[in-house]
Amino acid sequence: MWQDTKMLNATANALFGLVVAALLCAGIWWLGQRPMFTLRQIRIEGAADVQLRRVNQATVRSSALPRIKGNFFTADLDAVRQAFEAVPWVRKAVVRREWPNQLIVALEEHAPMATWGEDGRLLSEKGDVFTANLDEAEEDGDLPAFGGPPGSEKEVMARFSELQGWFGPANLVPSGVQLSDRYAWSVTMENGMVVELGREQDKTTLRNRVDRLIAIYPQLASRLQGRIESVDMRYPNGLALKASGLVSSLNSQKNSKKK
Repeated sequence: MWQDTKMLNATANALFGLVVAALLCAGIWWLGQRPMFTLRQIRIEGAADVQLRRVNQATVRSSALPRIKGNFFTADLDAVRQAFEAVPWVRKAVVRREWPNQLIVALEEHAPMATWGEDGRLLSEKGDVFTANLDEAEEDGDLPAFGGPPGSEKEVMARFSELQGWFGPANLVPSGVQLSDRYAWSVTMENGMVVELGREQDKTTLRNRVDRLIAIYPQLASRLQGRIESVDMRYPNGLALKASGLVSSLNSQKNSKKK
């Protein structure tokens, strides 16, 4: 081997290359540890230049910032993103580096549309279920109350929008909608009245039931003067009504069954 000039040259070059690589890595590591690259500022801003409204700076400082490790070079941006997305009201965080010692974090807030379920959670306008302070969510007014099986959030949102239009001619304003585990619909109005609409057998089932109620509602409201507590529209040819001091069933067929 010692007489093989080519082999010796190749071995020497390989060793030299390893030494250079080791020195380069050491130099980069040394440079990366210099104080100038210690994170001096983490700037938080709204995504797409939208001003943050509900993200609490004190909560960010106490919950997200302590979880950020490393410097300009070594900070794990994915870990930083996860730390900020764990903060209440934050829907999405985008993190980038800014030379030489800053991180820029753009936050997108949840926009609350309704409460969800009975455990204090909220539903955003984009269909995300999240947890945040209800008082903050209702700063602009009471939110409607939604509920349904897991995965039905966007279906409930779409149905609520339809129901607002359907009940409009009777001046009834939905304040909540519930989808049961059996996929039966019920609607609560701002006046406290609950309307049971049942399951959707086809595309016209619910609309037809709403139309039947709207046709008779002015007479019911006039006679009962705001005492209506609930109306069950699941009967094919009538309804069942409960009012303060009154329970009544109005059917054109004696043997009608609700569905």
